[in-house]
Amino acid sequence: MSEREFDYVLAIGGEAGQGIATPGDILARIFIRRGLHLSTYNAYQSLVRGGHIFLFMRVSDQKVYTHGDKLDTMLCLNQDTMDRHLELMEPGSSVVYNADTIVPGESRDGVQMVGLPIADLTQSRNRLLQNTVAVGSIMALMGEGFDTLQESLTLRFQRYGDEVVSENIRVAQAGYDYAGENFTAYPTPLPRGPKPLAVWAGNDALAMGGAAAGVKFYVAYPMSPSTGVLHWMAQHARDLGIMVRQVEDEISVANMAIGASHAGARAMTATSGGGFALMTEAIGAAGMMEIPVVFIDVQRGGPSTGLPTKTEQGDLWQALGASQGDFQKFIVAPKDAVDAYNTVPELFNLVDKYQCPGMILSDLLISEGRYSFDPDEIDMQPEINRGALITEPSESNGYKRYENTESGISTRARAGLEGFVHVVASDEHDEDSILLSDEYTNPHKRRKMVEKRHRKMSTVLDDVAAPELEGPEDADVTLIGWGSTYGVIHEALEILRERGISANHLPIKWIIPFHVDVVTDIVNGASKTLVVENNHSGQFYRYMRSETGVSVDGHIRKYDGEPFAPHHIVEGVIEHLASDLDVYVPTQEVMV
Repeated sequence: MSEREFDYVLAIGGEAGQGIATPGDILARIFIRRGLHLSTYNAYQSLVRGGHIFLFMRVSDQKVYTHGDKLDTMLCLNQDTMDRHLELMEPGSSVVYNADTIVPGESRDGVQMVGLPIADLTQSRNRLLQNTVAVGSIMALMGEGFDTLQESLTLRFQRYGDEVVSENIRVAQAGYDYAGENFTAYPTPLPRGPKPLAVWAGNDALAMGGAAAGVKFYVAYPMSPSTGVLHWMAQHARDLGIMVRQVEDEISVANMAIGASHAGARAMTATSGGGFALMTEAIGAAGMMEIPVVFIDVQRGGPSTGLPTKTEQGDLWQALGASQGDFQKFIVAPKDAVDAYNTVPELFNLVDKYQCPGMILSDLLISEGRYSFDPDEIDMQPEINRGALITEPSESNGYKRYENTESGISTRARAGLEGFVHVVASDEHDEDSILLSDEYTNPHKRRKMVEKRHRKMSTVLDDVAAPELEGPEDADVTLIGWGSTYGVIHEALEILRERGISANHLPIKWIIPFHVDVVTDIVNGASKTLVVENNHSGQFYRYMRSETGVSVDGHIRKYDGEPFAPHHIVEGVIEHLASDLDVYVPTQEVMV
């Protein structure tokens, strides 16, 4: 990656109910329409009112993978934000605040305190207008013309009528003029990219991936941080011809998804760890009945209800052990929002071909973060392969739903087709779907069906891309991560390189199937190996070791509810190189 010429991080802090999302949306629209790259992270609490929220928005002329390590501008909407985070601000940064209600703290030399006389500038008692005044001042500090902001404000507020649009433009202009006359602008003007970009959340990407994959039935019970998938599906269901149902609990959700898939529709659901726990018996039923269906687990801090609004990679072993017994399944952990979009159609094709359930492990960081992307790079018409699916009736008799084929894959008929009568139940069965428990439980038949199902996956590695090492092959340190750690490790490599440390990265996406030989060769060939993951017990490392038998030299782990920032990885590598530290855990900062 070439050196960034523009890399700007804005944070907006306040409490729930202060309208923090609105200035974020307005600014995000401005940035992406200029073709700038965007990554946001919202550190919020599970409160409708009150609490503390801190929204990060990073903008760059190059692709960004994380919310970064610094703050250039902080917008304080309440005193709590000023008190918590002022010490983060470095020389050259700016702090924007309501001078009528917020007392500025003691800052470092070179930090510009941008106090705005909100009452004088708004001439209104509407407290939310302070947000619009602040946005105007931020545009002035970034050296951007007011016309750009006026257009974004019009788009944001036009649904409320001309009067609301005019009032917001008026107070934004007041903030813009005041900041321009009294404070110093950011040294690097806001650049323009080659073409406008789009913005989405990871949950939007998962939902859109489902729609592109041909999902016709989506069912869910709302559970943070997966609810955004349900919202997107419900909003677009009528236009896309998707049946969307919100039902009473996750047990019903899982069984309805399996039933819809049995009827021939591609079916999907999303939940978080607690809801996924309720789904696991049904997942095993899908394995026994060889019904393809996709389950999304958007991980959050656990156990139990845990941290409803915080991120973690804590559900891997739950997914590995979902339901009892041995059965075939897929588990995949996308690395970012675009990868999440592409993964959904790919996984549907795989579960249709191999006739088994598939699980996607996202997390709050990916699913609730918002990211820029180039719509031209998104394939809206991905290949759809339904596998050995019979869709037309026939006069033939003697259909064996679970025929003991050489490949282990049997033809699957849509429910109700003439000539393809069969039994589907959660008990073990014979080739012709007769339940073994209805007669003598024949050990030979049981063994034959277990081996048939296992044989299905004998060629699966040919259909799934193996992980590849990123960076110099002869690096001093190899960082191993899975899922959402991709971005932070990717950026950490840049910083390490600048500091004279040669490092590379082995990102793992596919958990099941697992490319044992590839991973073993790469890890054994590395000088030093560190595993990075967002949990306490090293869940991925324990899985990797159980599959490969290899050990690593150390670990970087975080489990306080907040995601890694690049400097956490850099500090962990440096600490390990200096002392051979086994497990490095970053200390919690006031940043969130």
